[in-house]
Amino acid sequence: MKSVRLTGIIAMTLFAVAMPVSLAAQEKTQPDHHHKYHHYQLFDVGTFGGPNSTYLQPFPGPGGRLLNSSGAAVGSGDTATPDPYCISFNGDCYVAYGFKWQNGVASELGVLPGFNGLNSATGLWVSDSGLTVGVSENGIDPLTGAPAIEAVLWGTDNSLADLGTLGGNQSAANAVNSRGQVAGGALNTIPDPDTSNFYVGGATQVHAFRWTKSRGMQDLGTLGGTDSAAFSINERGQIAGMSFTNTTVNPTTGVPTLDPFLWENGKMLDLGTLGGTFGVVFALNNRGQVVGASNLVGDNGGHAFLWDQKGGIQDLGTLGGATGGALSINDAGDIAGGDTRADGSAGSFLWRHGVMTDLGTVVGSNSGSQALGINSRRQIVGNLLDNVGNEVGGFLWEDGGPMVDLSTLIPPNPDLQLDHAFQITDRGEIAVRGVFSNGDIHSFVLIPCDENHPDVEGCDYNLVDAAMLQQSAPLATQHPAAGTPRSRMPAGMSNRFRARWGQRTPGSVTNPATAAKQTSSANTDSGDVESEQLLGPLAGRYHGYCAVSGSKLTGYCTAFSYYVCVAKPSTACPSGKTATKPGYFQCSNRFSRYVDLGRGCGFN
Repeated sequence: MKSVRLTGIIAMTLFAVAMPVSLAAQEKTQPDHHHKYHHYQLFDVGTFGGPNSTYLQPFPGPGGRLLNSSGAAVGSGDTATPDPYCISFNGDCYVAYGFKWQNGVASELGVLPGFNGLNSATGLWVSDSGLTVGVSENGIDPLTGAPAIEAVLWGTDNSLADLGTLGGNQSAANAVNSRGQVAGGALNTIPDPDTSNFYVGGATQVHAFRWTKSRGMQDLGTLGGTDSAAFSINERGQIAGMSFTNTTVNPTTGVPTLDPFLWENGKMLDLGTLGGTFGVVFALNNRGQVVGASNLVGDNGGHAFLWDQKGGIQDLGTLGGATGGALSINDAGDIAGGDTRADGSAGSFLWRHGVMTDLGTVVGSNSGSQALGINSRRQIVGNLLDNVGNEVGGFLWEDGGPMVDLSTLIPPNPDLQLDHAFQITDRGEIAVRGVFSNGDIHSFVLIPCDENHPDVEGCDYNLVDAAMLQQSAPLATQHPAAGTPRSRMPAGMSNRFRARWGQRTPGSVTNPATAAKQTSSANTDSGDVESEQLLGPLAGRYHGYCAVSGSKLTGYCTAFSYYVCVAKPSTACPSGKTATKPGYFQCSNRFSRYVDLGRGCGFN
């Protein structure tokens, strides 16, 4: 696997003062607080011969276990083999294998056999004992004609086990604890149109499952509706997820009522909502506390929530705006999340003992942030966002701040932009993603230069004062990365949640900030060219746009599908033609692809 080692220095900048809210007490940040930070060392996970590697968070969003307490990281890396089915685990058309990285070495996590050797896989969660779960491609689902995905478990020796399904054609393993208990979602054989709301593609019902080596896959049922899925599991074996509670479609959300649940000792407990008809789970700690986001009464706005056995569901309030979500919780009950402020900007918060603290932002071109992970020391990591919600950097916040721009953790490097910070361990290791100037995306691990990590090659063990660094943060720049995976929210979540965290609704498009506009009247006379509001010609099961590499069409049509983007060769997308309107199209609930927004296409 290709590997790069880089040395970094920490820098930080000042952040904004928190705004008061009516529903939660708030602390204001201290503008004269000068905390000292450790330097960090950056390790490139690399690839298996292809261009890209990525971390893919377990559904439905942040709160997954991409990095364990021993510093092992899991995700997916490209091989050099082209993928004609374009499963796009890494936002491209290469066969990809899961990776497990530790101590500078990335090991291959294998795939299910068959499919002419073209199956891809990715790791989604790694336990503290070293077990990894995720999904592997498993041929074609005959009911949809799209690639089928199946739940898999890799042992501590990286051996592969197929966890199967509940009788249907697809499944996903989203979480595993140190005892080998697995949680996820799997299809049965009953036809159903709402499977995509639970991030398992297919045409039949999806149910939450628990898998153990002795009992196999166990159907956990639902809260009364047709579908459910599990997304988190703790060391006690408690499982958190979400389920439809009935089959009546709500006009405000477009789906039946969706509630979070906690499963324990054979019983699925409905955690309720904050009054609305839509609630989702993002994280579960070892004390059985659950956090997530819920609509309010009338589905008019949504707030972050905390649920525990003693107090039930609790509204955590906001930073002054209308929407928010709790995305991560440590075992002490400290919560990190994202929220809107009164001015509409995206903010990050720490909620502790009933007080919500605005973490501020980083000085420069960034207008917002999105906290994704918190550890036992209340160190918080997340993303920096530009004024339209694009991820343009990562941050670290600790001990009162101010917020650190992760792009300053490494020496100035015009060829690399860190654009996403996923998770931080109790030892301070951080899983991040970066984009190179040529558009390649890689997974990285940041190792702190501290007493817990002695003798790390190239580390600077001196502390750095915030006052010395607040002016050193560079302005964020964007490197175009075709198919850079975005953060994910459930497909049924209202648009206000998506807009808050810079996420696109399925089938939405955005023009890349750095992509040069290209127009050519010679390329607009085709009958296949559609208006920007139309996703493709009026025929075919899948609708999308012509894929683009550089400025030219690739010959493939990229279309929306539930779990991953789908692509097929298309005569509507003549290879080598110049794109008329290059931009990004969100072709699944997790990925955006670089396409020609002026040339629609479709296929069955």
